[in-house]
Amino acid sequence: MKYDIIGDIHGCYAELLELFEVLGYENQQGLFVHPEERELVFVGDAMDRGPDSLAVLRLLFTFQDRGHLHYCPGNHCNKLYRFFKGNRVQLTHGLETTINEWHRLPKKEQQQFRARYLRFYEELPFYQELGDDLIVAHAGIKDDMLGKPISKSIAVFVLYGDTTGKFDAQGRPIRRNWAKSYKGSKWVVYGHTPTEEPYIINNTVNIDTGCIFGGYLSAFRFPEKTVVSVPSYQPYQPERFQKFN
Repeated sequence: MKYDIIGDIHGCYAELLELFEVLGYENQQGLFVHPEERELVFVGDAMDRGPDSLAVLRLLFTFQDRGHLHYCPGNHCNKLYRFFKGNRVQLTHGLETTINEWHRLPKKEQQQFRARYLRFYEELPFYQELGDDLIVAHAGIKDDMLGKPISKSIAVFVLYGDTTGKFDAQGRPIRRNWAKSYKGSKWVVYGHTPTEEPYIINNTVNIDTGCIFGGYLSAFRFPEKTVVSVPSYQPYQPERFQKFN
């Protein structure tokens, strides 16, 4: 099987549709399929910050309903899940944009969307093993975590990355560069941390090229190991991009 693994979308629905077209996918009654039977994969964080989070999620619901969804939840997915479960969460870091969209729906549609999202999230695996040599996880995963039962530490790692517990001047978590010491033979494709260009090292690829911050929406094609990108329609925010040493 051949895959196109798409980075963090964050409500950038128009860019997503454009990327589908560039990749060669065709809309067949709401499901995007490829004439060469390639499969779409998503690294998570479909929502928050961008203009069309509900449209992106509804598209993913269609994929799930038809048995064609390859999606790993990210930290934003988890936070929206906790909100819809009734937990107290702060409406910050983009969640407020998704909730504002949701509040504009009629009450009955709000209830239906909430129930559908809960089911969507509860059916997701923390990370995806695709074939013998490809792993997809939102913020990455270490080789010694693969194949083990999902513990709290593994769940936190795949959702948030290798955090240090410290924060930078903008209040964002400081993370270790786990990929720099990855020694696994399987390729790991992930997102979570926006970079100006895909960060490729040691059989790992960070494919989040910061579409929501004015960069690109990118896909890593596997097994070809090539990248296809479309430019963002959002304002460019250079301070939001991580530079790895």
